[in-house]
Amino acid sequence: MTTRSILRGATCAAALVLAAPAPVWAQGAATVPTNSASKAQDEDLQAAISKSNAYTALMNRTLRAIQSWERYGSWVDMKKGPTGRERYITYGLYSVYDVTSETKKAEEAMAREPKLPAIDETMGRYIKAYQELAPLITKAERYYDRKDYRDDNLAEGQRLHALMVPAAKTFLEERAKLDALMRVYKKGLDQRELAATEQREGRSARWQVRNIMINARAVMDLMPSNESPVVDLKAFNAAVADYAAAIREMDAFKDKEPKGIPFIESQASSWLGKLRDFSEKLAKSKGDVRRGAANDANWIVNNYNTMVSLSETAVRMSR
Repeated sequence: MTTRSILRGATCAAALVLAAPAPVWAQGAATVPTNSASKAQDEDLQAAISKSNAYTALMNRTLRAIQSWERYGSWVDMKKGPTGRERYITYGLYSVYDVTSETKKAEEAMAREPKLPAIDETMGRYIKAYQELAPLITKAERYYDRKDYRDDNLAEGQRLHALMVPAAKTFLEERAKLDALMRVYKKGLDQRELAATEQREGRSARWQVRNIMINARAVMDLMPSNESPVVDLKAFNAAVADYAAAIREMDAFKDKEPKGIPFIESQASSWLGKLRDFSEKLAKSKGDVRRGAANDANWIVNNYNTMVSLSETAVRMSR
């Protein structure tokens, strides 16, 4: 999913499932199947996870292009293009990352099983759109960083602007389509992997971590952004309720296992409290985060990203 910029112009790398790196537990567990049927199921699941991880890695890495475009849009008039009179023209753009490796792996995954026609085709268009936009961003980033506009009265800046606007429009449209498709696909994978974990080892510490993070990610999918600052309160509160149920499940596990779930349980519990505070503020503003809840939103995003890292450690320690 796209990077969530929670107002105030601050860009937060929210793992709207796809904004944060896939946790270690999302790579699939190495287990010994009990029979040929379970072996086949495990292989199918691993193939699906592998494909998802390849796509996710590229989407995460190319978020930089979105951040760069947002930076450009923070100081330039998109309709007129640069004029040289902009107060913050020195902001320029961010340089984009090298995505050669991630692109190759995503293209290889497109040809592999399981075949996902809608997602595979959208990924192909996304790669093409990125490859058209990224070189333009690179040229523009260098142009403004070196202040070349002082030599040509923004002639090159205007030329690049005319090329970047439609390229960025196509890229962002394909990104939005891919985000929506991948969100649904990853949700299904999460449930399959959670069920496979429970079948192998019951509701273990590893299962608890996965359950918590799956439900946390569902909350993140409904967080506001600069583009969509009004929250669907009914859906958001339902997601928070599901997350609360995951926390209660964790508490029940801790009652039986004194070790509990090190590293993440305190953070996960605190996050729930903050979500409830956030929900109350949203209720007063009819879901509009701009009316007094932006700071809470940023805290929630940042601490979710911390939870992602802690969940990786928790799973490694539970093995």
